[in-house]
Amino acid sequence: MNRITQCMHGRGTVSGVMRHQNRPLTEVPGKYLAFMQDYRPVVFWNLTDRCNLGCAHCYSRSGPGSMTDEELSTKEALALIDDLAAAGVPLILFSGGEPLLREDLPELARAAAESGIKTALSTNGTLITPDAARMIKDSGIGYAGISLDGAGPETHDAFRGTRGAFAKAVEGFARCREAGLRTGLRVTLTRENMGELEALIDLAGTLGASRFCLYWLVPSGRGGEAYDRLQVGPKEVDEALTLLYRRASETDPGAMEFLTVDAPQDCIHLLRAMERDGSPDAAGAEALVRSLNGGCSAGKRVANIDPKGNVYPCQFARSPEFLVGNVRDQLFSRIWQDAENPVLTRFRAEPRDLSGKCGRCGSRDLCGGGCRVRAYAAGGDLAAEDPFCFVER
Repeated sequence: MNRITQCMHGRGTVSGVMRHQNRPLTEVPGKYLAFMQDYRPVVFWNLTDRCNLGCAHCYSRSGPGSMTDEELSTKEALALIDDLAAAGVPLILFSGGEPLLREDLPELARAAAESGIKTALSTNGTLITPDAARMIKDSGIGYAGISLDGAGPETHDAFRGTRGAFAKAVEGFARCREAGLRTGLRVTLTRENMGELEALIDLAGTLGASRFCLYWLVPSGRGGEAYDRLQVGPKEVDEALTLLYRRASETDPGAMEFLTVDAPQDCIHLLRAMERDGSPDAAGAEALVRSLNGGCSAGKRVANIDPKGNVYPCQFARSPEFLVGNVRDQLFSRIWQDAENPVLTRFRAEPRDLSGKCGRCGSRDLCGGGCRVRAYAAGGDLAAEDPFCFVER
């Protein structure tokens, strides 16, 4: 995760990180969690594969026809939350499919809050009625990330495969705002919506979003099938990052935060831009980037649990060869702490083990070699170079 706004105002963030460095993760504010050096992960929990939409990039291949018979029961899910709390997990991000289709979401969210775990929601926004927004807020969920992949209905509805999805998602933002729930706009940038990026930033401000989060496409699930058609190239990456840097510099950091996800190498573009502009926060920004120890968070700072209780290093590494374990067979806390688990060992390997251009790159101490899922998808080697990297060597 490339936290553009926090790095551009690095001195304040550095002092905040230092103040919380030795505290339990459950006591650390969410904006500092990414910088804590700990293997107690943020958990991306796909509660269900059910979804009312059929999006082109869905890593879990969710949709209206997805089955529910093997989902963790409410009892199993509550027991899992107890274990996650005992393991010191600081944050659960409830995702799907569409998590609002999981009828026991309020019960699970309240249980997490009572256990001291912060919670957030990843949603397509189309099901957020006034009652749903109040339910989300009242159950203790502190943030809802709502996806918009176009600045208008033509692009967004085509990407999401459903007419009217844009209007309903925009309405979802309004309902959250009325309920006093903090929101963020999430966009997966592709060739088809690249030209709408600045309009999406403007829309995020209009909708009252406190965060603008740009995701890069990852070749996983249906995203893998559409990858060659939709993925942007180095020129488009540079243009997008330059735009986000400019807009972050023009925006009050307390009004809206800018960040990118799924490409650790984005930090290099940010640091170069700050150095070029003589930013007084450049040194603090580099210190924050280095505090992450560089690279892909999969298997270290993040974990994924799917609807059936399977554990993976991240939500995009959900193929059989990356299966870490299952919470029906063993507690998550024991799975995650198993130093001999072959999958976790591979993902936690030091960046110096990388090959190809990432192995030769002098900046890999900052980015750690990029996304390991993309590297594996390109050639079947987890230690290979990240083919998405734009950095000139």
